[in-house]
Amino acid sequence: LVMQKYIIKGNTPSKSNCYKVIRLGNRCGLAKQKKLESYENSFKLQMLNYKYNLIESEFKFIIDVYYPSRRSDLDNSLKVVLDCLQKAQVIKNDNKCIEIIAKKHLDKIDPRIEFSLIPI
Repeated sequence: LVMQKYIIKGNTPSKSNCYKVIRLGNRCGLAKQKKLESYENSFKLQMLNYKYNLIESEFKFIIDVYYPSRRSDLDNSLKVVLDCLQKAQVIKNDNKCIEIIAKKHLDKIDPRIEFSLIPI
């Protein structure tokens, strides 16, 4: 079985730092920051370079995250990437992810993610 490896360029933002509190009349809510929105759009566009079928079953997620600095938290990026995969219609639902193998790397020049999805 040959696994398709996807590469998405750009620094993956952390989920915890991507929302700001906004006022909605007399209530408050959370809004995405531009950084997260632009990453999601870039992710979708880059996925157009690949052929893939929507994964509706449970799946295993293998990811290498290349950060421009050591400050980023690996776990915060995973949720962002899974959300992006769902928005780009690569996976039906991120709750179908039953296993994650993740590694953090440093690449100041070319931050990116490299990942594979294995339907189970």
